[in-house]
Amino acid sequence: MSEAGAARRIGFVGLGNMGWPMARNLAGAGFELTVRDADPERQERVASELGCAAAETPAAFASVDAVITMLPTGQIVRDVLLGWEGGLAAALAPGTVVVDMSSSEPTGTQELGAALAGRGVALVDAPVSGGVKGADAGTLSIMVGGDDESAIARVRPLFDVLGERLFATGPLGSGHAMKALNNYMAAIGYAAAAEVLLVGARFGLDPANMVDVINASSGRNTTTELMLKSQVLPRRFATGFTLALFAKDVGIAAGLADAIGIEAPFCELTRRVFAEASAGEGPGADCTAAIRYWEKLNGTELPTTPAEG
Repeated sequence: MSEAGAARRIGFVGLGNMGWPMARNLAGAGFELTVRDADPERQERVASELGCAAAETPAAFASVDAVITMLPTGQIVRDVLLGWEGGLAAALAPGTVVVDMSSSEPTGTQELGAALAGRGVALVDAPVSGGVKGADAGTLSIMVGGDDESAIARVRPLFDVLGERLFATGPLGSGHAMKALNNYMAAIGYAAAAEVLLVGARFGLDPANMVDVINASSGRNTTTELMLKSQVLPRRFATGFTLALFAKDVGIAAGLADAIGIEAPFCELTRRVFAEASAGEGPGADCTAAIRYWEKLNGTELPTTPAEG
């Protein structure tokens, strides 16, 4: 472990829309990085741009103090740590901290934590909110769960670079639970906005004017304030966060409710709707393209307006 116990040598796994700017910010802050991505070309490009090591095998992580995973699903996180050429975790020195900043299933995180603990490796779950813009600016909100306070303290300097607001959510898995529930709330806001716009447009209201009224009234939410005029109405659909991942997060929230015996009918309905929207638009569709689900249901399309923001 580096001087004073703080993690300075960092493995970073997952260099997609979110992971790349996060890794860049860590490198810019002086952390020594070793990077890994499933796409070899992307891995080499990022390693070259950041002047850091590229990991061809798990052994490349043998001397790191911490590993950050920023991957599409919890299952992929598990596959990397326990399956990739015998498992990345098998190459880590005892005392290393794994920080899963992906959006993973809370119960799966607890199971993975137990498996890693048997190898002397601590797991912290620290999913983020703020999107690509927040990752780029280093202003993410980070939800931190974990059972080992000393492990959290060792990786706190990483969070200070990557985020603007840090929330301690409780034991291991709680960060991932909070992230999924937050994204479910965001999905509800999007669904309500989509239906309101289509009802209003068919009645004769101007959608852009509707957004202005809503944002000056009690119906405003993140979708109405940040997405409708910049992404949905101009048909840009380019936030960098895919509809498939949005649907996955809603599914995690619904699955958590099921697992702990909470009746959550809106959550279950939202899971179905966003799963159908994702299937209809395809795996690469942006989350804001979900409006097309409602447009297809109603045989109408909202008028296109110039982008704002």
